[in-house]
This record gives sequence, C-alpha cells and structure tokens, in this order.
Amino acid sequence: MTTLSRFEIHQPASVLEASQMLGHYGEDAGIYAGGTELLLAMKHSALNYGHLIDLKVVAGLNTIEVRDGALEIGATSPHRSIERSAIVQQHQPVLAEMESQVANVRVRATGTLGGNLCFAEPHSDPATLLLVLAGAVKVESAAGAREIPLEEFIGGAYASNLQPGEILTKIIVPGAKPTHRCGYMKFQVHERPTLGLGLWLETPDSGQTVTSARVAVGCVCPFPTRGLDAEKLLTGSRGEVEKRLPDAADAIANVADLVDDHEGSAEYKRHLIHVFLRRVFEKALA
Repeated sequence: MTTLSRFEIHQPASVLEASQMLGHYGEDAGIYAGGTELLLAMKHSALNYGHLIDLKVVAGLNTIEVRDGALEIGATSPHRSIERSAIVQQHQPVLAEMESQVANVRVRATGTLGGNLCFAEPHSDPATLLLVLAGAVKVESAAGAREIPLEEFIGGAYASNLQPGEILTKIIVPGAKPTHRCGYMKFQVHERPTLGLGLWLETPDSGQTVTSARVAVGCVCPFPTRGLDAEKLLTGSRGEVEKRLPDAADAIANVADLVDDHEGSAEYKRHLIHVFLRRVFEKALA
C-alpha cells in the first residue's frame, strides 16, 4: 500500500511571499494548487517534497476576466469554473467546451488550469488547445514578472521552463473573432486520452478560404507539438485544403515524437492523427 510521506503546508498571503518561500526551501518545496496530479505523484514517490506552498489561499489567483480583448484566467481557477464561465463561453467557447471534457467532474472541480500546465502531464488536454489559440502565461517572482508564449513555457514531459522562484499566476488567451474557426477533439479508451488534436483557422469568407492555420497534437507524444509544416498545407481554398489533409496529417506525425506505449503503437497514433485531423477540420468549419 502506497502512502504519502510527511510534508508541511504553507499558506502565503501573496505571490511575492510564495516566491520567497520557494527561495527559502529550495528543491524541498513544491507549489500546491488543486493537487490532483501532484499528490498522486508524491504518493507513488515520483516526487518528494517536505514543503508544499498552497496558492489557493492567495487572493485574486482564481479570477476570470477580459482585458484588451483577451481572456485572463487566474492560475488557480478550477477546470470546472472555466467550463461554466459565461465570460469564457462568450469570448472563447472552444476553451469552455474542451474544459468540459477534462478527466471527470471530481477532477474538474478540484484540478486547476495553472497546475495542469505546470505539471505538464503528457496525456492532458489544455496545453494542446492553448497552443493553437496562441495562449501565453504570466509568471511572477520576487525578481519581477514576465509573459511567456505557451510553446516556450512547455519544457517537455512533466517539465516547464519556469525559473527558480517563479510562479504561474495567469493564463492569457486571445478572444475569438468572427473570422476564426477552431476545434478540439480527443480520442480516449482508457482513463487518459490517447490523442488530442487542436485546430485554429483564419477564414474571412465563412469557411471557403483559409488564410492562416495553427494545428497541434498532444498525448501521442511526450509533450504537445505544433505542426508548422502542416499549417502551410492547411491554407488555401477549402477544396484544396481538404485534398491536402492526408499530407498535413503526415506532416504533423513526422514532427511529433510519436511513442509506442500501452496506449498504442506509433503507427496507430499516426492513423489517429489522419482520422481526427479531418474530423476537427470539418467540425471547425461546420
């Protein structure tokens, strides 16, 4: 039977105090938000911290608002609150839809978007969609604050590019515009998704022409990956793009580091990319 080792929880009054605590306790300290993945990893000795710094008690880190046309989502906002937020549903409905599919209701009610991104679990939904939405994160520390595009924030499987003492405080997502079309779909047999695929399209004429595209896959590879070569194939008239979807799917599969694991072979995952790219393309333009 696995059990948690003893640890101490600290409750800072501010982000600054939390950052100072990280500096004081060093590698023996971890940030605690929802804890749905962190505590499980600690229970199985994948992580071992003597001190957890509880961000849920810091005021203002669970707000959802719009500033300059972009969503600003506090890092400790639970998935469930994002899913049900009228602001999110109005300004970026695909994000609310994706959040409604994360894990199960218990996890969505407890787990936080910021914690999800920092933990960087490969079999997860949010980062893949946020990549195609051109999302970014705001991080703060005793040394100051900075904004990082999500594709630069992701450091690999279970890794972010946070510097020592830095804390993720906000997720920034540009709002949807009338010329945007977006979709996210996943394939899941077991508890964790086997594939996640996000697609964003700029189409000024109600879907007849695509002038810009972003596409990303997750779960089939160690970390969510943009398909930059595939995005070039996804622009043009709708008819032209539909013909190039198989080539675009191969381009995504070639750049993603497809892995053989208990979820399936790399070749099987390549097949899933082909199937779901077409489905997401049709969904986005429906």
